[in-house]
Amino acid sequence: MADFESSAVVEVALRTLAVSGSALVVAVGLGLPVGLLLGRHRFPGRGLVVALVNSGMGLPPVVVGLVVALLLWRSGPLGALELMYTPQAMVVAQVLIALPLIVGISLASVGALPEDWHVQVRALGVRGLRAAWILVRETRLGLLAAVIAALGGILSEVGAVMMVGGNLEGETRVLTTGILMYTQMGRFEEAIALAVLLLGLTFVLAATLTAIQQARRT
Repeated sequence: MADFESSAVVEVALRTLAVSGSALVVAVGLGLPVGLLLGRHRFPGRGLVVALVNSGMGLPPVVVGLVVALLLWRSGPLGALELMYTPQAMVVAQVLIALPLIVGISLASVGALPEDWHVQVRALGVRGLRAAWILVRETRLGLLAAVIAALGGILSEVGAVMMVGGNLEGETRVLTTGILMYTQMGRFEEAIALAVLLLGLTFVLAATLTAIQQARRT
C-alpha cells in the first residue's frame, strides 16, 4: 500500500488533471463561442441545432465512447492516426461529453437576458468584438456555471474513457477508471484512496470556479 500511495496515486492524479484539463480547455474554447452565437442570433434551422445540443446534454457517455472508438479504431475512418488507447483519445471523448453542457448552459444564459437587451446594445452603436465582450460580461455567471458543470461531467466520467483509453497502467489510467478497476478486484483500500483524491480534486476545482463566480457579483 505504501508503494501505491507514493507513486501510483500521484501518477494517476496528474494524468487525470492533464487529460481532464486539456478536454475542458478545448471544450470551453469551442463551446462558449457557439453558445453565445446561438443565443444571440436567429437563423433557419436554429431550433434543430438547439434541440441537438439539448439532447447532447443528456447523451450517455458510453455512447460517446462508442462513437469515438468507431472513429479511432484501426479499421475506422481515423484509424490511421493511431489514437486508440491513448490519452488523446480520452481527451476527444471528454470534449464531446463536455461540449453540449457548455453550449447549452451558455445558450440559456444569453436567453435569460432581458428581451430588449440586444436592441439597446445595437441602439448604442456597439458592434463586433466590443458587443461580444459586453455579452460575455453580462452572462459571466452563467458561463462560469457552464464551465463548472462541464468540469463535473468530465471528472466523473468513466465509461467513455475506459472504452477509448483502455485503463492501461502508466499510460491511460485515470482516477475514475482506477477506482472501477480496484473495486472489481476487491482492492478497496486502493479504490477508496483514489475516490478520496477524486472527490478532493473535484471539490477544490469546483470551489475555485465558484469563488470566481461569486466574486464577479460585486
